[in-house]
Amino acid sequence: MQYFIGSFPAKTPKIADARVISEKAHDDGSMRRRIRIALATPNRVAFEMALWLPHGKGRFPLLLTAPRFYQRYWAEDALKRGYAVCLFPGVDSHHRESNYSGYDSVWQAVRKEYPKATWSEISTKGWLASRCIDYLLGDQSIAEINPNKIAIIGFSRYGKQAMIAAAFDERIGCVVARSPGSPASSPYRYTSRNTYAEAPSDFPGKWFLPSLRTFTGRENELPIDAHGWYALIAPRACLIHTAYNDGSEPTFAVEKGYIEGRSVYRLLGAEQNLRIDYRSGGHSSGLPPEQISRADRQRNLDWIDLSLGRGLAKRSEFPEELIHEFDWQKWNEKQKPSDRSNDPAASVRERILWSLGQVPDNLAASNEPEFLTGAESTLMTHDRWTPKGVRRVPIRFGHRVRGNLFFKDGQADNMAVVIWLHPLSYHSGYNEGYGVQGTTVYHRLAENGFAVIAYDQCGFGLRLLEGRDFYHHHPRWSRLGRMVMDARAAVSFAVEGNGASSAAIPNFDKNRVFLLGYSTGALAAMYVGALDDRVAGVACFSGWTPLRIANKEVATGGNRLLWELHALQPRLGWFDGREAEIPFDYHDVIGEVLPRPCLIVTPKHNRFADHDAITMAMNQVYLEKEKQAESMLTWNSPDDTNRFQADQHLQFINWAKSLR
Repeated sequence: MQYFIGSFPAKTPKIADARVISEKAHDDGSMRRRIRIALATPNRVAFEMALWLPHGKGRFPLLLTAPRFYQRYWAEDALKRGYAVCLFPGVDSHHRESNYSGYDSVWQAVRKEYPKATWSEISTKGWLASRCIDYLLGDQSIAEINPNKIAIIGFSRYGKQAMIAAAFDERIGCVVARSPGSPASSPYRYTSRNTYAEAPSDFPGKWFLPSLRTFTGRENELPIDAHGWYALIAPRACLIHTAYNDGSEPTFAVEKGYIEGRSVYRLLGAEQNLRIDYRSGGHSSGLPPEQISRADRQRNLDWIDLSLGRGLAKRSEFPEELIHEFDWQKWNEKQKPSDRSNDPAASVRERILWSLGQVPDNLAASNEPEFLTGAESTLMTHDRWTPKGVRRVPIRFGHRVRGNLFFKDGQADNMAVVIWLHPLSYHSGYNEGYGVQGTTVYHRLAENGFAVIAYDQCGFGLRLLEGRDFYHHHPRWSRLGRMVMDARAAVSFAVEGNGASSAAIPNFDKNRVFLLGYSTGALAAMYVGALDDRVAGVACFSGWTPLRIANKEVATGGNRLLWELHALQPRLGWFDGREAEIPFDYHDVIGEVLPRPCLIVTPKHNRFADHDAITMAMNQVYLEKEKQAESMLTWNSPDDTNRFQADQHLQFINWAKSLR
């Protein structure tokens, strides 16, 4: 894990001196002390820790956490359960706690003692947690601590810190990391820019090594990833407490890291010691100032009690729950033999529809509100980056699809419409999270005079659990088929007025309805453009690599990303190992979009695509549709990675405006 956090000192210093510098008895019977600890380093570097002891005699179980204000609620709750609590100097350098001076900065003095160590801020503070344990278990300790019952807990950045401390200190028997993000619970391989999650260049300050930032866009080249922490912590207890719509970590990434870590726990016969614990909502769950609800805090402590052999919690209260578990073989068993047959003489459109599966005759009704509520948009931060003069109006269309329409106040009627189709952003849906440059795509488009239809696609954002249950309800359809159906319903909203809005909205230019897709959204845009003549133009940024060429599938993921990993288009799995027999390829799809305007952007360094194969496919389009492609197809292949930020937004805006 040195590629993330650097190296620790070669030798651990002894405790040179420890002194109680203050103590106070509380009404609850606890004794709360501040202790100054000096280490036997060249300059005898010293730091302060806080120690809270419950009423009674030891040996006490121990809970460690950094004294950020919302984490001290955990400390108070643990104290009531009979834990000794150590508040170690791990406050982030971007935070300040007035009653814990120096807890955010002493790490720098510690680092200076070891110039040969390359450790980072978070790893230094995790190391300091271990030095607190040295003191508490040593001869100079004023408390009697049970060495077999030690746990550490942290939220967000402090969750990263807690996992690092546990990974390198086997005395810590249990760790709870609440929403720790990348590269703790979430592998960077699954939080690239095409997920709107925390990429390697997004960490602030000196949390990790500066060299880590260079892996943005090539995360697959990292020598290690987040699952490595689990291997170091195993077989000790580890709970990842995350939310369905957590802004710091996509559920998909969390599960993939967990599954890899679980293999180590299984090998060691301790599978029950590793769990993901999901909660509804977002990153924070409690009202200010708590940030973490009391119910969540108690559940976290229940896991610690259970793991340390205390309390009344049972294993059955922490079952394994996976959202993205898709068994292609079981899916395949539910298909009819006739489903496999497709007519070689069928049109491209018919072949596309075949690949998307069979649309059910009836779709279940929903108990959701008619429109997105204020609470839902607050949770998903739909208004976070709103520029001056841009409005948001909740809308609905199709079969229980709820979204928002963004437009600029005072804009003339007959506005051009852009239907925004988002990437693999499981946690945030259509909203951008990490990587925003100035404002989001839908706000930027609205600023530039477009009316923008934005909604969460099936299995993403507020519709996350719809994806989990999709194949249970629709075994012969596909999630990508549902995405295409919803996008076509958005076209119907713009062109025919099918649907409703919660407030007045401007009139649309029915002849200028564009599809804009990035990553997986680009696939949906491409298919809808091929199937629906009402679409005026299609723009696809990244998102595809030819289906029939599998030369680089080990590096890119190939078609398996579609039929198995993300469970978007399972019928493609029937062609695993014989990709040349797939009934169509993307050059056929693009050909169906033409002669309408089409913008295709395929960066050369997109790690999910075979650029040589893309070049062959695009050349084939130009060959087969020479006249149409010459005037209506714009293909750009920048020397860039897979991303969709301000430059790409403006590229689309300039292209769309040029079509007037």
